[in-house]
Amino acid sequence: MTDTLLDAPRTAQCLPWPALVNEIEALLTDASVSVPPRLVVPMDQGAYLFAMPGCDARTAMTKLITFTPANAGTARPTIQGDVTVFDVATGQRRLILDGPTVTARRTAAVSALAARQLAPNLAGPMLIVGAGVQGMAHVEVFAAALGVRRFLVASRSAASADALVQHARGLGLQADAVPDADAVADDCPLIATCTPASAVVLRALPRPDAFIAAVGAFTPQMVELAPELCRHVAQYGRIVVDSRDADHEAGDLLQAGLPVADFASLADVVHGDLLGQAGGQRSGPVLFKSCGWAGWDLAAARLAVRAAG
Repeated sequence: MTDTLLDAPRTAQCLPWPALVNEIEALLTDASVSVPPRLVVPMDQGAYLFAMPGCDARTAMTKLITFTPANAGTARPTIQGDVTVFDVATGQRRLILDGPTVTARRTAAVSALAARQLAPNLAGPMLIVGAGVQGMAHVEVFAAALGVRRFLVASRSAASADALVQHARGLGLQADAVPDADAVADDCPLIATCTPASAVVLRALPRPDAFIAAVGAFTPQMVELAPELCRHVAQYGRIVVDSRDADHEAGDLLQAGLPVADFASLADVVHGDLLGQAGGQRSGPVLFKSCGWAGWDLAAARLAVRAAG
């Protein structure tokens, strides 16, 4: 196959939600996967350049993206870039995928996999905090892959919350905007925080059967969750991180003074290897802290190559 440049809609078509969740789980059991630490280059005005390579026995890829928080609220996206996919055997470039689409879909799919493995209660309703690209992706994947039908949306922008509500209703889901995430947290066994992570957006302590996916903060300086919330879950429930990269990137947990390296990773969960991990056998609320890992992009690349033919 000759190399193909896929725009955002075509990239999304190659990454259907249930298949992407399953591919991410399969990647975690593939011994041929090799993912070095990502390169993070700080730029002016709080922006970052990320270079994220990874490969398995057949597929190699590199994601090169920028994160520009100053673009929030403008016509320019905060995340821009591409994922370039190669065939390992021949070295041939196979695909160039839209980077923001891959990032949005794989991040939400990882949250869905974590919920499938860890959530005490998948009945909903689900509270979405943040009504941007990740908020939309989490609505879509939790509905398509886990069957959640009821959503509440909280956002600093009423217009953005209303737009996501209308999008969810267009998918046949029940959805409403709420002015205060903390006020409804006790009604929601499922929560996802999907904000730019410039300030705490959730302070309410979770109910005992809650599952929280916190995806907005992916540097030590970023934060979405109150330290008291994080410490509460560490004491009474379980904290799981998406990968060991979170040990030095999980701003929510680091700012709460928690020993991030002691918490299980999603790979530990999939492998059933939780003995000795902090909170590994404990019931109660679950906090899944996602910081991003090139392995998730590799899973998307593997699926896209098959889907593109």
